[in-house]
Amino acid sequence: MAESIPISALQHFLYCPRQCALIHLEQSYSENVYTLRGNRVHEKAHESGSATVAGTRVERALPLYSYALGLTGVADVVEFLEDGTPYPVEYKAGSRKAKAADEVQLCAQALCLEEMLGIHIPEGSIYYDRSRRRQVVAFNEALRTKTMDTVSEVHALLASDRLPPPVADRRCENCSLSEVCMPTEIVEWRTRYVDPFKVVEST
Repeated sequence: MAESIPISALQHFLYCPRQCALIHLEQSYSENVYTLRGNRVHEKAHESGSATVAGTRVERALPLYSYALGLTGVADVVEFLEDGTPYPVEYKAGSRKAKAADEVQLCAQALCLEEMLGIHIPEGSIYYDRSRRRQVVAFNEALRTKTMDTVSEVHALLASDRLPPPVADRRCENCSLSEVCMPTEIVEWRTRYVDPFKVVEST
């Protein structure tokens, strides 16, 4: 497997491939109200390191890796059940995202833990700060396949060293990188003049 990619890149890719490339190829990053909320939620999740809660061992900010998939990351929380099975919990601000982005990110954490610990992990949870509830996520074959396919797509995107064209849709309204990306301006210019992302073949 090629150079490792961060697990967070999977969620960025599923939200918008161009956003993923801007962050992980061009090192572009900017804050807005949504990223600040997310940072605050993750800071709370990472507050105390290891602890035992009601007889359950809880590890916070646990480093993760998968040599097989070329992934690295940090789990917000991993609870170890009575039989020793890890139970990853991802903390998120707001509500559930489209395209199963949160589920894929959590499943990637589970795949890393399975490789690291040599144990099957059937499920985990996503805690949404807005509802203050956990959503149980089963790591079934469909989700595992989607996650591994997304890993392959992100590796290919970052290896290509090229920015995908902007989407210029409702996703851009909440994206902290809209000023860097300039989706509306580029799409308007492309429509009016020429597609800057079109490869012209020589004759």
